[in-house]
Amino acid sequence: MRKCFISFQGFESCGCLVRVDDGVGLPCSVGLRVRGGEIYRLVYDVVLSRPEDYLSVYQSCCNHSCLKCHSWYFTQIARGSWYSPRRILEEVLAYSEQVTVWEPRSRATMWHASDLCSHCGLCKTTGRYGPFCPRRLSSDKIVLSPQGWGPVRNIVSFTGGDLYCQPAFYIKAFKLIKREVPDMWIHIETNGYGLTPKNLELLYEAGLDSIWLDLKAFDEGTYKLLCGTTNRWILRIPEIVKDRGLDIVLEVVLLYIPGLVELDQMERFAEYLARIDKYIPITLLAFFPEYKLRHLNPPTLEDMVKAYNVMRRYGLVNVKVGNVGVVCRTRECVENLIERIGRRAVAL
Repeated sequence: MRKCFISFQGFESCGCLVRVDDGVGLPCSVGLRVRGGEIYRLVYDVVLSRPEDYLSVYQSCCNHSCLKCHSWYFTQIARGSWYSPRRILEEVLAYSEQVTVWEPRSRATMWHASDLCSHCGLCKTTGRYGPFCPRRLSSDKIVLSPQGWGPVRNIVSFTGGDLYCQPAFYIKAFKLIKREVPDMWIHIETNGYGLTPKNLELLYEAGLDSIWLDLKAFDEGTYKLLCGTTNRWILRIPEIVKDRGLDIVLEVVLLYIPGLVELDQMERFAEYLARIDKYIPITLLAFFPEYKLRHLNPPTLEDMVKAYNVMRRYGLVNVKVGNVGVVCRTRECVENLIERIGRRAVAL
């Protein structure tokens, strides 16, 4: 059994399990292994993802058991191939040859992707800009990936199953990437459970550039119901990054889930985040029914507009609404949303 690295730091173990062929196992014991002195991570896929427009390393096995997980078929079930840090580097090197947009480090986020492209592909297929295009890129910067049209940005993101509670693999991979491709920004999409102050510093020193922090719920009881763990130290991560002077680009993702995470919790998030930094990039995502919450309805357009207005009322500057296709099924609906909150606030 792998020792829980964060328990040695005074934090409680996640207590979550993932499915394997012969039953269940601890995510860190199943999703990580050491062979011949090398550490390996179980990876489901590596692909240029949309609408993020970066190379995503989709990892299997997770320290959360989220009822709403949209990647449950590889995060809650051990599935994939074993990748060493060196193999990750090879993927990044190949990807770097395809990059069409070299972003500054300050834009090494998912949040900034919609500034460049609306991902319709019309500039490539028809030679004309689409109706919602930001018109910041020429068509030669747009390419087709398995997930659709868009630019190729100089960012590699580690996403899917979250095991940053065991940082050894990431430290080695990050250092390799920074040594060979220093202008490839390293980004993690995380629930934050493994980002203790010590782990944050270790990952930052190894080359971590940016964090997508999925805060899920403010209320601890709701969080535990949704994810199976506490969120006590997760909520402190924005403060820790700022107070310790870590030069990490931080973005926050909040999910509106009718009946579970609604305006009351959005308001608590807004009040808290505004006290730390009113310029934190924030994406409000519309929940869509998946995994063990398929019985719930998605939010309405009005829900998302109200949540956006709550954020703005507390003075938060950089707020966007994402998963727009969940609440808008027609062009007229998207136009209505843009009219109400502005094009810059709509992530397409």
